[in-house]
Amino acid sequence: MVTDIPGSTDASFGREVKFYERPEPRSGIHRMVFVLFRQLGQGTVFPPDMRHNFSCRNFARQYHLDIAAATYFNCQRESGSGGRRFSRLDN
Repeated sequence: MVTDIPGSTDASFGREVKFYERPEPRSGIHRMVFVLFRQLGQGTVFPPDMRHNFSCRNFARQYHLDIAAATYFNCQRESGSGGRRFSRLDN
């Protein structure tokens, strides 16, 4: 999570307050959302305590943020990356 990005620059000019955690879905398909909010001033937004069950709507309401842009992608666990392994026994 990057905050305090001046409007005429990019994220590299902001302040990273929470590092990026890649998606690691355990099962099924998950939707990952990236949202760019417009904040009222510098130092007015703080990272959430946990990522589990995070609500963009509640976060925006809490810090009086406006949505400037958003995008999403779907992801799922790669096949063959864990789970039960079965081997064939030839007699």
